Amino acid sequence: MKTLFPRIAAFALLGVSAAQAGTTVDLAAEASRPAVNDQVQAVVYVEARGANPALLARQVNQEIAGALQLIRGKAGVQAKSGNQSTYPVYGREQKIEGWQMRSELVLESRDLAAVSELLGELQQRKLAVGQVSQMPSPETRRKVEDEATRDAIRAFQARAEVIAAALGKSWKIKQLAVSQQGGPQPMPVFRATKAMLADAAPAPLEAGESQLTTTVSGQIELAD
Repeated sequence: MKTLFPRIAAFALLGVSAAQAGTTVDLAAEASRPAVNDQVQAVVYVEARGANPALLARQVNQEIAGALQLIRGKAGVQAKSGNQSTYPVYGREQKIEGWQMRSELVLESRDLAAVSELLGELQQRKLAVGQVSQMPSPETRRKVEDEATRDAIRAFQARAEVIAAALGKSWKIKQLAVSQQGGPQPMPVFRATKAMLADAAPAPLEAGESQLTTTVSGQIELAD
């Protein structure tokens, strides 16, 4: 993993409060750090159309059950049910001509190679890949967010020192808020044709990085 310096920014707005209080300054600072995307989430689904909704549901459920059996044979990969929908297909004069059903499974793992291989095998079973997102695991995210928070707080304090020194005053924190940004990175999904499904190869997955940003905002009070 390449090492990057955290990105730090700060800005301030000077304001005067009530006479009995000292001068207050609205201040914000942010810092960003890269986090390895060591967790992957993939959505796979079965979609089918038919005239009989009961038979259609049985067909889709059988395919989902087969996919779950395959997934459970992969160590380190968890699966859970995703969105499910059934809706009518209308023809002329808005008459129902059939039904369409879609059922999803959500895969999660920290083993990118296992998920890559599994997606290829699931496509051979005629499941489609809806979306693949890569993100830092909860442990990685928490560690990097803590580092970015320390950076942002130091930037906040440094800017407060600059402002107070320029005005020849001492300062104290009056109010403080901390927030984080940075989410999953979705990957483009290439949908395979029926001819391609027979030879579906493992989908290549690269970990990459997400940029996590912590913003510290608040107010300081200046005193003589």
